[in-house]
Amino acid sequence: MDSTSDTATNAAAAGIFGGIMLIVVIVTCALAVFFVWLFWRIFAKTGMNGALGLLCLVPYVGPLICLLILAFGEWPNEIQPQGGSLIPPPAAPPGSSVMPT
Repeated sequence: MDSTSDTATNAAAAGIFGGIMLIVVIVTCALAVFFVWLFWRIFAKTGMNGALGLLCLVPYVGPLICLLILAFGEWPNEIQPQGGSLIPPPAAPPGSSVMPT
């Protein structure tokens, strides 16, 4: 066998491997950005600091930590005020002289 054909075969294999690795890196980065954005939005809607979504960047356990915070943490937008519930009392019907309490 010719050494130039071995070199060409090795170069082709390295090029294919490099191309596959480039695709894997791009897809992995896109997924990481998507998960950070997703958890940022969820944390912001619950009343927490959206930057907690950056915990997703911790390898292997980051998304699990985010889910545990969401599952077992207190959501600031659900904390009840001192006087009662989150739902305001109903308004008096039009034309009524009764004042709502």
